[in-house]
Amino acid sequence: MIQYREFTKVFGIHRAVDALTVEVPAGAVVALLGPNGSGKTTTIKAAAGLVRPTSGEVRLGAEGRPAGDAVARRLCSFLPQRVSFPDALTGREVVNFYRRLRGLPGEATDRVMRFASLNGAGNRAVGTYSGGMTQRLGLAVAMLPDAEILLLDEPTAALDPDGLSTFDALIRSRRQAGQTVFFSSHQLGDVERLADLIVILVEGRLAATLTAGELAARLADRGVMRLRLAHAEASVLARVQAIAPQAVWAGDDLLVPGPAAARLGALDAVRAAGGVVEGLSAEEGRLDEFYRSIVGGAT
Repeated sequence: MIQYREFTKVFGIHRAVDALTVEVPAGAVVALLGPNGSGKTTTIKAAAGLVRPTSGEVRLGAEGRPAGDAVARRLCSFLPQRVSFPDALTGREVVNFYRRLRGLPGEATDRVMRFASLNGAGNRAVGTYSGGMTQRLGLAVAMLPDAEILLLDEPTAALDPDGLSTFDALIRSRRQAGQTVFFSSHQLGDVERLADLIVILVEGRLAATLTAGELAARLADRGVMRLRLAHAEASVLARVQAIAPQAVWAGDDLLVPGPAAARLGALDAVRAAGGVVEGLSAEEGRLDEFYRSIVGGAT
């Protein structure tokens, strides 16, 4: 568990995070979402004990220890936004170095190297790696300890499809083990696909928190039902607009925006007005549009 209580961080005259109060539940996968400069990296680093609060506090674990406490830091494994390793070392040598720092047995290296799926590049110099391979090596290092809390800052930024598949498997395995994952991302697909809880920051302030279920409901409410009718009659539109005021004709298709709960009533209104439905489809709202509405409303 991670608790932010009025967490504020100021760098000079810049307030990176402003009075953030939010809780990351134990065993949950939580995504931190926000535009550039919204305070995501500062927030993640504060949980890792790498940034000290200007005011407020960040506490970790069941005992609620301060994030900078040595015992609290041992609860975490952290992947920074930009990973960098010595070019002359091989991937395996890098992992072995961090494994020894953690005091872990030798089998841990083989375990994470297999999981990171570097396609046989483990014995190649890191200087020959692509950005995506370096990121996967960073994930391998972060996976070494069986930490209660995994902190990942923009973990999918440079990953290719194979790397994304590896990342998804990592999240699933940590969730099944009851461990906490707190990751920041610009990739809306990652957030929608993986997170149990979404925390949205705008200009260092908390703009919204949504569970996965709440997000699905919000997107459903912003969806559109498309009805293909035999004839586009004005009487049909008038009946439907009494239930869904934003309904409009698009050729022979009747578009009915709004909550999923209203769609049954719209169908009944079409039939009551003598409309003949020849086809029906529904699209849920898009996360990018919903996200922009939150960000725009918070600025």
